[in-house]
Amino acid sequence: MSLSSATSISSTSFISNGSGTHTGKLSGTYLHLSLPNNKQQQQQQQKTITCSAAANSGAAVIEQGSTRLESAPSRIGSLSQVSGVLGCQWGDEGKGKLVDILAKHFDIVARCQGGANAGHTIYNSEGKKFALHLVPSGILNEETTCVIGNGVVIHLPGFFNEVDGLESNGVSCEGRILVSDRAHLLFDFHQSIDGLREAELAKSFIGTTRRGIGPCYSSKVIRNGIRVSDLRHMDTFPEKLDLLLSDAASRFRGFNYGPHMLREEVERYKRFAERLEPFITDTVHYMNDAISRKQKILVEGGQATMLDADFGTYPFVTSSSPSAGGICTGLGIAPRVVGDLVGVVKAYTTRVGSGPFPTEILGTGGDLLRFAGQEFGTTTGRPRRCGWLDIVALKYCCQINGFSSLNLTKLDVLSELPEIQLGVSYKQTDGTLIQSFPSDLCVLEQIEVEYETMPGWQCDISSIREYSKLPKAARNYVERIEEIVGVPIHYIGIGPGREALIYK
Repeated sequence: MSLSSATSISSTSFISNGSGTHTGKLSGTYLHLSLPNNKQQQQQQQKTITCSAAANSGAAVIEQGSTRLESAPSRIGSLSQVSGVLGCQWGDEGKGKLVDILAKHFDIVARCQGGANAGHTIYNSEGKKFALHLVPSGILNEETTCVIGNGVVIHLPGFFNEVDGLESNGVSCEGRILVSDRAHLLFDFHQSIDGLREAELAKSFIGTTRRGIGPCYSSKVIRNGIRVSDLRHMDTFPEKLDLLLSDAASRFRGFNYGPHMLREEVERYKRFAERLEPFITDTVHYMNDAISRKQKILVEGGQATMLDADFGTYPFVTSSSPSAGGICTGLGIAPRVVGDLVGVVKAYTTRVGSGPFPTEILGTGGDLLRFAGQEFGTTTGRPRRCGWLDIVALKYCCQINGFSSLNLTKLDVLSELPEIQLGVSYKQTDGTLIQSFPSDLCVLEQIEVEYETMPGWQCDISSIREYSKLPKAARNYVERIEEIVGVPIHYIGIGPGREALIYK
């Protein structure tokens, strides 16, 4: 479905504050956006700033874009020895595509945290689609070694399914994937517990992928988890697994555990242990040795900063650290060796699951954006919630991570809109400006978002490959984001394929 299917073109601002009822117009269709009732907020009216021209600094940036780098490798070649690609929103920004493109310029691509809840969709040179969850996106580049670091929780059945799928499609994995001996094992029962935990929470459920990520990290933190290295000691493995299963049974009434389950799991993991052995590596030593040998390393983050257990919309977050700090703890490398970090951000905002979403568009408008951008989860297939680009959240993520540049993805999805909104500031109901992204969920539910309205470009940009050839309105949108956030946008996605990328 295209956004133009909303009939005639007209323009009125969206008014959105995270709670209340909102009326707006998207591509000429009036929208009635219903959120949880709050009479006080329904009476509040927001200010909308209209930007019909480029920002003052725009001309210089446009001129810079027209000179454009001679080739993509010159931009990529300037990246530091250890670089990273991290998400700037609530995940699903398109990190896998950039990692796939950059990977051929790096020796190693490493995952540092998360598990199979991270879904990356990438396309090879023939346009074939691959959905990866545990295997780093660099696997499609034949010369790249892929590392699954100690900070990752690994579900072996899922891992081997991915490996088998890649091999069956002609992608060689032998000797190219290294799994940390310190990584924790995620068992099927962790996934069962994830579902039981969500059921317990009833109306306040987190909205997890139910892939067992949280329960596995919980086992790790309370120190009864099982690591990859334990597979090398099958004499003590049954005892450790029994402790883990017994603990789960004592905690959750709906979890049935008996001796037969233990026997079956032990036999199953004996087979997994044999198959995994060629992959198992002391990745802490491997990574640091690679650094000393001047090999180039690209770190691929899972999820994104707004899902970070410390910095995200807690408790509606993941159970790991998908921000810059997770690189060091998840791979065992020193902070001083980490150089350029590229933040990946959609040209609009999406999130999956429960939790605050200040710039969310509900109703028809959100549906149109969802279908135009094909916003359905790679891991679960769930429809993603959609909204305007949240500049407050983006600036917050840039501060935390220290991004040297940004990758703005899916700019093409906005191509049919007559006007586009940018959520540029938050205010309390009394008009007081909120300086940063608040930690308090009560505050987030009450905030009013102030928007800037920018004209759309209303033409297909998916075949454009030079920044200077983008419509002026599209360049103005890119440059306005750069100006407010203070971080340059070096990569612009205008389609799903490898080639659909503009280097700015």
